[in-house]
Amino acid sequence: MINVTLPDQSVRHFPASVTVAEVAASIGPGLAKAALAGKVNDRLVDTSFEISEDARLAIVTDKDADGLEIIRHSTAHLMAYAAKSLFPDMQVTIGPVVEHGFYYDFSYKRPLTPEDLEAIEAKMRELASKDETVKREVWARDKAVELFESMGEKYKAEIIAGIPLNEPISLYREGEFVDLCRGPHVPSTGRLKVFKLMKVAGAYWRGDHRNEMLQRVYGTAWAKKEDLDAYLHQLEEAERRDHRKLGKALDLFHMQDNAPGLVFWHPKGWTIWQQVEQYLRQVYLDAGYQEIRCPQILDRSLWERSGHWEHYKDNMFTTSSENRDYAVKPMNCPGHVQVFNSDLRSYRDLPLRYGEFGSCHRNESSGSLHGLLRVRGFTQDDGHIFCTEDQIQDEVFDFTQRLLSVYEDFGFTDVIYRLSTRPAHRVGSDEIWDKSEKALSDALNRVGVDWQLLPGEGAFYGPKIEYSLKDSLGRIWQCGTIQVDFNMPARLGAEYVAEDNSRRQPVMLHRAIVGSLERFIGILIENHAGAMPAWLAPAQVAVASITEGQADYAQSVFESLRSAGIRAQADLRDDKISYKIRELSLQKLPFIAVVGQKEKESGQVAVRARGGEDLGTMSKDAFVGLVLQAIESRR
Repeated sequence: MINVTLPDQSVRHFPASVTVAEVAASIGPGLAKAALAGKVNDRLVDTSFEISEDARLAIVTDKDADGLEIIRHSTAHLMAYAAKSLFPDMQVTIGPVVEHGFYYDFSYKRPLTPEDLEAIEAKMRELASKDETVKREVWARDKAVELFESMGEKYKAEIIAGIPLNEPISLYREGEFVDLCRGPHVPSTGRLKVFKLMKVAGAYWRGDHRNEMLQRVYGTAWAKKEDLDAYLHQLEEAERRDHRKLGKALDLFHMQDNAPGLVFWHPKGWTIWQQVEQYLRQVYLDAGYQEIRCPQILDRSLWERSGHWEHYKDNMFTTSSENRDYAVKPMNCPGHVQVFNSDLRSYRDLPLRYGEFGSCHRNESSGSLHGLLRVRGFTQDDGHIFCTEDQIQDEVFDFTQRLLSVYEDFGFTDVIYRLSTRPAHRVGSDEIWDKSEKALSDALNRVGVDWQLLPGEGAFYGPKIEYSLKDSLGRIWQCGTIQVDFNMPARLGAEYVAEDNSRRQPVMLHRAIVGSLERFIGILIENHAGAMPAWLAPAQVAVASITEGQADYAQSVFESLRSAGIRAQADLRDDKISYKIRELSLQKLPFIAVVGQKEKESGQVAVRARGGEDLGTMSKDAFVGLVLQAIESRR
């Protein structure tokens, strides 16, 4: 008798081995039809999997996250099946699931075209309509190598040859197509109905630039058509909000090939930068931080002592002078320890908080660079807190509360909390890591928020809390962080005089609220679609005259705004007012003040808010007050 325990703790009894599909059918025809896979004792398996002993079982459908991943993985195989059907001499390599979809890398004699993608997608629909059974087969490794070599699939043969000899090889067959995969997969191709191929990109075999350049075809797959439609709409909206396009259209910044990954800030973009930096500088001061500035280049010996040379050297720009090796700093922490070490500290000085808008450089690969969002040179709102173990809880709690207030001022209210723990390559003892991880988890519990655990994702010197925010499109951006570090202070000789006159090592908390200012400004541009809130907008008001006869009055309104500290511009050109308003609207200004003869005679202005909203006519003073209120509210 086989006893199968379901998620509701009910138990179903079967006289002999039973497949997942048969269990689903015993529950009801609806579930049998919806079943995509099973989870047997927490392991995902195909619906054809036989349960031969007592087990826990959950039926996986397209309503489950696992179900959606299985759909996407199976659709990747369907794409490879279709591509091979159309182009028999094409070779398939790997095809994993990625966020929102999948990709498959192909080797082919010519570049794939948009028309090829259309043909492959049409073939996928044809094959799906056949509703062919997807069957799992288990092969010996060497036999599987022979099979794929006989098919001319040298890449698959190479992958399989690298698998240990005694490990069984699982293959999946649908119609005439067979592929290497661990599975599970949908029961048949007819379960794959909602998909779209998106684009072709280049990718080196095994990610090594010395190998052949393959063609990577990206696709997306969903359980429901409305989900696909929503995703495609989000992509269109993201394209419209692309900070690189808006940066050019709004004259904020540019980047060029002879300074890869580095930003040329234009006056308007630098105005946004200054608003963000000065705001964060006040946050520093209000939280008791002392702002410092450390060198850009430090001797190799310091980076060796800190551990960065061993664990981070490939990402560092290096140089030499007079037989000494140096590195351009990729982060600010070793420099902050040097400031701490420059004087004898007492327990009465702790917690000691240093802040720096530190300019850092990291040798990111050229393929990973992406506008402001991934650069080689950036500035962090970086800070380090030197404290005792007993002070960790309060410092993390206070930092988190302040961070949430900052995010709200920038328009973000949905924050995700993650705790990243010890990685495989790290410094320090397990005892120190146990202590550090517990300090952060206890602090998160004290804040009273739900949080996720990310095992193995911590920095090499300590665990960290990551604060991620959701933008107006629902995209998630990891920005803030706070890290507990017992290791670097010890490696760099930091100590303080304790109450009993002994010398003790402080704990070092690494913290940032927005992280890279470049990246954060890119996020802000996309979140607001370039229409920055009044307090951040490069120009907050434009004053436009209808005819030359009001130029002097428009100039006086402009001067009144400037005198009140408002960033204003005047458009006194002898052009039609409709043309001026249309051109100024493209700059996404929060307010446009129009002055004609009537406004001049009454000492008023006609005000338009962004988006064309008519706010009516008001006095100059009332208008100045309106703009100041919008700026001060940060909304």
